[in-house]
Amino acid sequence: MSSSLCNIHPKAQIGKDVIIESFVTIAEDVIIGDGTWIGPNVVIMNGARIGKNCQLFPGAVIAGIPQDLKFKGEITTAEIGDNTSVREFCTVNRGTAARGKTIIGSNCLLQSYSHVAHDCHLKDHVILGSFAGLAGEVEADDWAIISPYTAVHQFSKIGKHSFIAGGSLVRKDVPPYVLVANEPLAYAGVNSVGLRRRGFSNEVITEIQDIYRYVYQRGLNISQAIAMVEAEMEETEERDIILNFIKSSERGIVRGVEE
Repeated sequence: MSSSLCNIHPKAQIGKDVIIESFVTIAEDVIIGDGTWIGPNVVIMNGARIGKNCQLFPGAVIAGIPQDLKFKGEITTAEIGDNTSVREFCTVNRGTAARGKTIIGSNCLLQSYSHVAHDCHLKDHVILGSFAGLAGEVEADDWAIISPYTAVHQFSKIGKHSFIAGGSLVRKDVPPYVLVANEPLAYAGVNSVGLRRRGFSNEVITEIQDIYRYVYQRGLNISQAIAMVEAEMEETEERDIILNFIKSSERGIVRGVEE
C-alpha cells in the first residue's frame, strides 16, 4: 500500500504488505521485502536491498552514492537485513569497487542522524547511536553497541558484544566483549552487563576478564600476551574469538588507560 503522493519507479520490486507513506521516493534498482514500513519523506536510491519487516523512519536516505572520490559510478548495493529499524534522517551509502556493497545485518537499530559510509559491514543486532558516524569499510560484529556521537575511523573493526561509550573517537580496533571509553579511547573493562543480558554465564565472563588481564593489565606487549593466553588459558570459543581478532587486527587494538 502506497500513498498517491509518492514517486515510485514502476520497476522497483516491492514485497507484500509493504506500507509506503507520503512523499517517499523509490528508484528503479530497488528491492524491498515483505511487511516493511517506509515512513514519510524517505529516499531509497538505486542499489538498495531492504529485507522483511524493516522500519524506515522519516528522512532516511538509503543507498546514496558513496562520499568517496574514488567512486566512478560502478554498480553497487546497500543491503539491509530483516527486522532492522532505520530512524529519522539516518543515511546509508552504497558500496564502491572496493567491496561492492554496504551491509547492515538483521535486527539492527540505526538511530537518528547516524551515518554508515560506503562498504561498511554491520552484522546482526548492532546498535548505532544518534549522530554516530562510520567512515568507509568499517566492520562491526554481532551485538556491538556504538553509542551516540561516536566517530569511527575508516577500516576500523569493532568486535562482537563490545560497547563504545558516547562521544568516542575510534582510531583503533575495538576487541570483542569489551567496554571502551575516555579520550584517547582506551579499554575500560569487560562489557559484563551486556554479556549477562545476553545469557553469558559468570564463569564465561570471568574467563573473558582473565584473558584481558593478560592483554591490558600485566605489562605485556601484544605478542607476549597472546603467547601466555595460549599457554595458560583453556581453549574455548570466547578465547579463540578474542585471540583471532587481536591477531588479525591491522590497525592495532585500543590500549589500556595507563598507556
